[in-house]
Amino acid sequence: MHMEENTLSVLKIAPGQYPQQVEIDNNLKALQEAVGGTIAAVYPFADPVAIICNDDGKLMGLPLNRALRDENGQMYDAVAGDFLVVGLGEEDFASLTP
Repeated sequence: MHMEENTLSVLKIAPGQYPQQVEIDNNLKALQEAVGGTIAAVYPFADPVAIICNDDGKLMGLPLNRALRDENGQMYDAVAGDFLVVGLGEEDFASLTP
């Protein structure tokens, strides 16, 4: 998977859909367009990945997408609307590894 530095290979997850591997530009505008508004980053996993979601998704009434669960399997939050799973670099978001 050949990547240019200005693109990210990420997973895009829409409500009720399977995750899709997509390539997006590595900039704020592209991240905001992918989730339909201002972004929020959530770090619910031990792995070096982040969830990028619409910060106002629930307030906007976007459909609930996936549950976030703690180490005991208890739901503590839900992501509304489309979201991305991105890798974490040293100082910024990065492409996911295969």
